[in-house]
Amino acid sequence: QVQLVESGGALVQAGGSLRLSCAASGRTFNSYAMGWFRQAQGKERAFVASISWTGGGTYYVDSVKGRFTISRDNAKNTVYLQMNSLKPEDTGVYYCAAGNHYLRSNPLDYDYWGQGTQVTVSS
Repeated sequence: QVQLVESGGALVQAGGSLRLSCAASGRTFNSYAMGWFRQAQGKERAFVASISWTGGGTYYVDSVKGRFTISRDNAKNTVYLQMNSLKPEDTGVYYCAAGNHYLRSNPLDYDYWGQGTQVTVSS
């Protein structure tokens, strides 16, 4: 099993930046593909980005391409989401997730989830 703990969420003005972190427990972190999802109030959880086991492959939803960067440090059992040029529509609870499938955007393809961290972007 993998336990995931997100951090780094905050209130930020539009145009600002944040870096989210997701720390994973367990010795098998590098055997999992990782993903970031977000859930706005009253909406379903939506895919943001994913990264392969080694970090060599990444995949983004169109709305964040060029602004967000997903990365991982397997030595630290941590995955990151660098978010730049933030917009009010980026507001939501951000979740990291771990799964065994390569670069998937469907939440059902992920087996383990963190508790989420709130990101609020003011206009």
